[in-house]
Amino acid sequence: MHPALATVLARVAAREGCERTVLPPLYETGDTEALIALLESPTTVTVRFEYEGYRVVIESGSLEVEVIDSGG
Repeated sequence: MHPALATVLARVAAREGCERTVLPPLYETGDTEALIALLESPTTVTVRFEYEGYRVVIESGSLEVEVIDSGG
C-alpha cells in the first residue's frame, strides 16, 4: 500500500476511534491503482476524494495528507 494511503486510513481510524482494519477498503471509494499512479508520477498533483464522511487531500510532491471533516 502506498504510504499516503496508509496515512489516510490511520488518520480516519484515529478520528473514528477504531482500528484501520475495520474501515472499508479504499478501493470501494475509487480506483486505488489510478490514485497510486498519480501519487507516484513525476508531476506534482493534488488529489482530493471523499472517504467515510471525510474529505481527503493529498499533495503528491510532499505526500502531505490532510483529512477534513466533511462539514468543515
